[in-house]
Amino acid sequence: MTDLSKTDWIGAPETRAVMAALNGAGAGESRFVGGCVRNSLMGRPVDDVDIATQLTPDAVLYALKEAGIRAIPTGIDHGTVTAIVDGKPYEITTLRRDVETDGRRAVVAFTEDWAEDAARRDFRLNAIYADISGKLFDPTGGGIADAADGRIIFIGDADTRLREDYLRILRFFRFNAWYGAEMDAEGLAACERQKAGLAKIAAERIWKELHKMLAAPEPVQAVTAMAECGVLEQILPVTDGVDGLHDLVVSERLCGVLPDPVLRLMSLLPRTAQAVIDTSKALRLSNADTARLVAWAADNLTDVTKFNGRALRYALYFHGKQAVVDRALLSGADVRDLLAATRAWKRPEFPIGGDDALAAGLEGKAIGEALRALELWWMEEDFLPERDALLARLKA
Repeated sequence: MTDLSKTDWIGAPETRAVMAALNGAGAGESRFVGGCVRNSLMGRPVDDVDIATQLTPDAVLYALKEAGIRAIPTGIDHGTVTAIVDGKPYEITTLRRDVETDGRRAVVAFTEDWAEDAARRDFRLNAIYADISGKLFDPTGGGIADAADGRIIFIGDADTRLREDYLRILRFFRFNAWYGAEMDAEGLAACERQKAGLAKIAAERIWKELHKMLAAPEPVQAVTAMAECGVLEQILPVTDGVDGLHDLVVSERLCGVLPDPVLRLMSLLPRTAQAVIDTSKALRLSNADTARLVAWAADNLTDVTKFNGRALRYALYFHGKQAVVDRALLSGADVRDLLAATRAWKRPEFPIGGDDALAAGLEGKAIGEALRALELWWMEEDFLPERDALLARLKA
């Protein structure tokens, strides 16, 4: 697509209201930039609409207020204001140039020069601008062609761009996973040369980028390139190669399962408790993600592909659906029937509780021990004994 004037997002009343407020301020021009322009040119869905403007942040706030549009100073020090129209956010950022960078964050100054703003961005296809009529502006001279060909190429000198912000190393691989047709050799070599700089980046930011990359429909080529140039081992304390990820993507397609970044992370790791501990610490994983990895690595959960009937129901109750599904999809086997049975299974409710144990004359630690033993027997009996039988056994 080259005529952006026909896109739904440019024609949306909310978008036109924001742009009318900004361009009516009379102190500078505003243009769309980034993912909305890039994705439209590539025929991809547009989720967010970002706007670059020659207006200062204070002028943006004033213009939106005058137009009756809610404005939030989400990153005012770096020139970013978010406009909200009918619940839809528009991120508006004043044109900037870098004054100082340290590989993690930049000190910026505002500018009215579109070329200066473009020069501080990462890739040429992310530095394409469009006005409200859909007219394109390509200050780097290569962005439109890159979007057409699926090339992820750094603006200017790749090593310089990476030294400004080492997180761009992971962005290079992430954008290749999502948009790239063929990996740029010069950019890849620069990522290999600058990979040690990732040690300066916060673990949470690294996991956020890796998570986005692993959500791509086909991330294997990008992750393989990361492994071959040493970037993967720079961010993961231990890996088990990329073969598991390849097999998982095949299983996802076979079973009709959507990409799951946490499951795909598992495919890159040895299934050991130590690998889980080290990875959770290195990426600062959430408690929920860490618990999921722990359940996946549990030694007492054996080969789930051999489970059916009673054994499967026992495993589902004891380990939970998620752990069984994770192990199944990572097995490399055809597990469509197992997944269907798992989806259909409903967890039964253990019908005995603490009050029943107290009524049976139990006290203290004996209550927990008796209930655990009783529940285990109930599980081994395939959840068939009903409350009366369980009470009789508890009293006995």
